[in-house]
Parts: sequence; structure tokens; C-alpha cells
Amino acid sequence: MKNNNEIEVSRRNMWSGILFGVGLIAFIDETVFHQLLRWHHFYDKSTTDIGLISDGIFHAFSWFATIAGLFLFADLRRRNGLIFQRWLGGVLLGIGVFQLYDGIIQHKWMRIHQIRYVDNVIVYDIVWNVGALIILLIGIFLLFRTSKNSTLKEKNANE
Repeated sequence: MKNNNEIEVSRRNMWSGILFGVGLIAFIDETVFHQLLRWHHFYDKSTTDIGLISDGIFHAFSWFATIAGLFLFADLRRRNGLIFQRWLGGVLLGIGVFQLYDGIIQHKWMRIHQIRYVDNVIVYDIVWNVGALIILLIGIFLLFRTSKNSTLKEKNANE
């Protein structure tokens, strides 16, 4: 049975990873698909100016999530509590959840933008959502694996 400190450290590793993962994938999405390829804006149901403003707000969100995740990560390192596999599981979970939310809720349900405005968008949707699902499942696997045998416990036993 884990004590309260181990549970708290375990949660912090996961949440630090999730925040960093969400910020990272939002940054990549914004930079690659919104700015470099110019396939869409965050909100495409209005003018280009509104689309650019929505991209700016989205970019700020990704920046805040990344910084929050890195502050938690730095705190874990300072306390010698980093469980890298658990943190990585959180990163992949954050990436997968964000990408799946974007692909299903924003693209298909809310229709605030599409990946790309082409006739055969289903190919892009399948690649986007299946990729998200694979990343999400790997993240869940890593989190499940590290919750069973805490690396922190092993780490503390060796010190």
C-alpha cells in the first residue's frame, strides 16, 4: 500500500505530463497546421481576422499549459520525485486526449474547423483520430504500468 506522499508524487508526475502533452500538441497543431500549412484556423466560421484572433488565443492556451507542466516537472526534479515513465505516460495521454477531442468534438461535432478543406477529408480524419487513439492507448498503458509498481518506491529503496 502506498503512502500519501507516493500517491501525491505519482499524481503530480501524471498531471505534469498531461499539461505538457496538451501544450506540446496544441503548439505543434498551431504551428504546423494553422501557420505553416495554413490548412485552417482554430475558428473558421467567421472572417480571417477572427480566425487569426482565435489562433492567438489557442496559442496562448498552449503556452500556459506547457509552462504549467514544466513548472510541475521542475518541482518534481527538485524534490527528486520524477518518475519518467509515468510523466511520459501523462504526456502521451495529454497528446492523445487533446488530438481525439479536436478530431471528434471540434472537427465533426462542433464543426468549428476541419483538418483540411478538401473533398476527401475522411482520409485526414482517419489518420488524425487513429493516430490520437494509438498515442492515447500507449499513454494509458504507461500510466497503468507505473501505477502498479512505482518507480519512485524502487528509487527510494536504492538511496
